[in-house]
Formats: sequence, structure tokens, C-alpha cells
Amino acid sequence: MVKKNIKTAMACGRAIRTSTRKLNLVAASIRGLAVEKALTQLAFSPRRIAGEVKKVLQSAVANAENNHNLDVDKLIVAEAYVGKGLVMKRWQARARGRAGRVEKMFSNLTVVVRENEENR
Repeated sequence: MVKKNIKTAMACGRAIRTSTRKLNLVAASIRGLAVEKALTQLAFSPRRIAGEVKKVLQSAVANAENNHNLDVDKLIVAEAYVGKGLVMKRWQARARGRAGRVEKMFSNLTVVVRENEENR
């Protein structure tokens, strides 16, 4: 988890309309990257959910700049992890008067950014 003595900032995205497995693929692609490289990676990603991840990352950068007075140019994505959200349960008509269950998954995303200690 996050060390308390290092200056970090975080942002959470709640109730993102995708499954945790799909969201984790996008989150894994930006872990450990510099923020500008991560934003470029998300801008050109073919996945639909990359836009939501980009919004959460931009929110974390804004929190770092405005709330913690961190240098935006030195920020890296320290952590990006995904949690399970709510599940909407729906029914779909099937053959012979039966019903099939459809589960619509939601996910939560947390992005933590911190200043890179090394000189760039």
C-alpha cells in the first residue's frame, strides 16, 4: 500500500460500468508509468473503458497539484487497482417459457500517484 511519509495523491472512480477483469487490463497497462506517458497510453488505447480510466488519472493529478502541492512533471502512477462494485441482476427470456439470468457488473478503480524521487 501507500507509504505515509511519501507525498502521494489519489482518486477513486466508483461504479464504472465494466467488469473487474476488463478494467484491470487497462489499469495494468499504466502502472509504474510516468503520468504523461500513461495519459498518452490511455488516449490511444482501443479499449472502451480507457476513457474512464483517463478521467480518474486526471483527477488524481489534479488532486496532487491542488491539494498536496506536488510537481505535476515528476508524477508517476504508483498504484492502480481495481475492486468489485455492485452487480445489477436482470432477466432475459429463454426457450420454453424460462428465464436466464444476466449480471451487469460494475467496478471501482483507485489510482495513486506520487512524485518520482529520482532525477529525471
